[in-house]
Amino acid sequence: MNIILFDTEVRNRLLPFTHTRPIADIRCGILTMRERWEHLLKQPTSTLTTPHLQEVFHLNNAADNLYINGAVFATKALCAAALQLQGGEKLVAGEMLIAARPVETIHSIEDIATVTAALKAVTVEDTISSLQHVWDIFSLNDAAIRADFELLTAGRTSAAIPEGVTVIGKENLFIEAGGVIQPGSIINATTGPVYVGKDAEIMEGCMVRGPLALCDHAAIKMGAKIYGATTIGPGCKTGGEINNTVFFANSNKGHDGYLGNAIIGEWCNLGADTNCSNLKNNYDEVKIWDEYANKSVRTGLTFCGLIMGDHSKAGINTMFNTGTVVGVSANVYGAGFPEKFIPSFCWGGADGMTSYRLDRAMETADRMMARRGKKLTDAERKMYSYIFEQTAAQREIFANG
Repeated sequence: MNIILFDTEVRNRLLPFTHTRPIADIRCGILTMRERWEHLLKQPTSTLTTPHLQEVFHLNNAADNLYINGAVFATKALCAAALQLQGGEKLVAGEMLIAARPVETIHSIEDIATVTAALKAVTVEDTISSLQHVWDIFSLNDAAIRADFELLTAGRTSAAIPEGVTVIGKENLFIEAGGVIQPGSIINATTGPVYVGKDAEIMEGCMVRGPLALCDHAAIKMGAKIYGATTIGPGCKTGGEINNTVFFANSNKGHDGYLGNAIIGEWCNLGADTNCSNLKNNYDEVKIWDEYANKSVRTGLTFCGLIMGDHSKAGINTMFNTGTVVGVSANVYGAGFPEKFIPSFCWGGADGMTSYRLDRAMETADRMMARRGKKLTDAERKMYSYIFEQTAAQREIFANG
């Protein structure tokens, strides 16, 4: 059976991250949504997504396809139920479509509802966890880390804890091969599991409270203070004070400064002493800008910090207000608080912003990716060009106040 993870209209509420990836490639917990399905299903998947992403995230159709909602957190029970579907059946929880096995091939996400409408419904009675809003990425991260930790470490033995490291709750610490914790660090895993990925490093003098996911080849720099539930994605370098934040991959916050209840995409860089507020002075509910709806929306949260899309940067001493949303490939710098919504490909700060030229943005992306031995593909360049064109009106409004 061929497995395809599909996007739904939820992707519109997960911007800016779904500008550059399908929902299935969002990281929440130790794993991405896709990695979790693939681990449990024990087979690879492809993607049915919006056209501007489809060339980057390929769709592989076959004679017999099982379509699975990429916004749903995979569990053993859901995988078993999905694999038991017969041709012409779908798996649902209330109004939510979890999986479908139609007899015909689906070629676009717009066709999903039409093709699956007449399928025989198999109902799931268990509570389903799924991404519905962008802030769910950090709000659900605690539960996701705990579930992934159990999934990845069951029946396995951790690498040895190095001498000179203080660990409370040793049974909740797992170190993969090549993972390093340097002397002088303090790990409290009684508050949640701490996972140290392959060739990841916690440097000297760090203080960590779980749940924490330090993914493969990532690093926590000397003297950092990390509170759960935090995910530091593959290849990321982090320092300073961090609380309940998700870093996707290959991003840097290497210096002092506070970041809390936040989401940082791929290939981002936060300059030294960058700080973000995650709590309003009047303790009121935080609202954020919904790019798709083009309006401010309630989060229902008291704590909500910075939400930053792929390839965006912040200069030294940048200050972000509570609930700030930064799009893709923006460059933010200067004194004072910038606006709470910064469109993709903007350059500047509180004193004003201009449009960031696409060619210069791609040059910057190439230089940063080269530091990790990677480069933009032609398909990715086309994707970023599309995003640049689609967000031009936002930048025009922003520049004109």
